[in-house]
Amino acid sequence: MSTDPSGAAAQTGQEATAGAAAGQPSEEELRAAYEAEMSRVTSTDMILQAVVSLLNIGGHRLGLSPGPDRPVGEGRDLEQVRDAIDGVRALLGILERRETESLRPLRDALSQLQMAYAREAGAGASSPADRPDQADRTEAQPAPAAKPAPPAPQDKPADGPGPAQSSGRLWVPGR
Repeated sequence: MSTDPSGAAAQTGQEATAGAAAGQPSEEELRAAYEAEMSRVTSTDMILQAVVSLLNIGGHRLGLSPGPDRPVGEGRDLEQVRDAIDGVRALLGILERRETESLRPLRDALSQLQMAYAREAGAGASSPADRPDQADRTEAQPAPAAKPAPPAPQDKPADGPGPAQSSGRLWVPGR
């Protein structure tokens, strides 16, 4: 019996290559799986994923969620939070064409994010130098007095609808 060491090595290499290829899907299999996934996923699904991701990013950038190396409140980026809020509002408008009732949790999360953003943006602009309307004033100058509102006319009774409501330009709940 004769043995051929080069033939055995070649056969072992082919088996290893075939074994590695058996563990990995071929390009055709990957393409078929991708096409099957694309036929199952809808644009509504993708928009919903984007909305949830933007809400999560907004909360994270606002510092509401602690990370492993970051305490709550650290790493705020209010500009990114504002962009996330604007993106969610735009995408919710698209989603409302298809569904309305199932969007309630997303609207609630957006409302909470907007309120937290408003608190943080207001807290960041608490010094007079940070507020555009107060930037040019010094502490020695008093703020201008507000003009009093003119009194409401008393000659007409308020029994009937006003001009905006009677013209149909004003939306009144329940009417």
